Amino acid sequence: MMMSVKASVFLLVLYFTTPISGLEVKSDPEVSGGFVHTELEKTVSLTCLSEPQEAELVWLRNGQLISIAEGNTWGSSRLCVTPVTHNDHAAIFTCQMKNNASVNASVQLEVTYAPLHSGKEEVSVEQTRELELSCDVFANPPVLVSWQQHGDPIDLSEGGFLLTNDGFTSRLKVGRVDRAVHQGPYSCVTSSPIYPNRTKSFEVTVTDKTLQFQTDLIFPMIAGLVVIGCTTLLAIISRWRWITQVTQKHTHVFFYCPCGNQTIDLHSKSDFP
Repeated sequence: MMMSVKASVFLLVLYFTTPISGLEVKSDPEVSGGFVHTELEKTVSLTCLSEPQEAELVWLRNGQLISIAEGNTWGSSRLCVTPVTHNDHAAIFTCQMKNNASVNASVQLEVTYAPLHSGKEEVSVEQTRELELSCDVFANPPVLVSWQQHGDPIDLSEGGFLLTNDGFTSRLKVGRVDRAVHQGPYSCVTSSPIYPNRTKSFEVTVTDKTLQFQTDLIFPMIAGLVVIGCTTLLAIISRWRWITQVTQKHTHVFFYCPCGNQTIDLHSKSDFP
């Protein structure tokens, strides 16, 4: 509803400005009702003609000034849009007199494009894991999307399927895969009012569940063991040094003098002359 109102306002403004402005915008492809219909990667050539011929012209895209060559501004001016992109859809190109912005003429681009999905994708998922299949649906005009399994439409009330669509990507999800239910071929089919139907195929293989370490639990455990091990090792080293010092402090070396029964303690300085 809002888009139709905006389009009506645009056409109304175009109707009242173009005939009295002295400016006319021609296009290749041709202008139809104030719109230029084109496709992605194509080229649109715009030409602005003025009366009087000596008028200096400028171009704007959505109200923003476009830089053009100096020799392309007097009497008539040409603008080339190439290649046409998604961002050019609904863009308004305005030609106006440089010294009188109220004298202008505009056209709006209408860019059509089909979704880009195609081909076949092999998907492998473990039993009880999550499955997600995605399909590009970004198109103008918008497309209808249908998902199939084994060639039949998917019943979203069964099998734990969840379908989402944000206008760019359609996603089919399964929270917990069951081989008996979810293994096999799938397809995403888009239907357009102006483009042929497009299909993307998937072959889903459900494998046996493998034992996986929970790294979020294992790593903290390993770190804790390392800390305990290092602390224990440091305690042993510290204890060993203490024992060594005590042993050296209380150990005496004795020997007998050859000329008598005197005993000399090598660790006692008082026994030496």
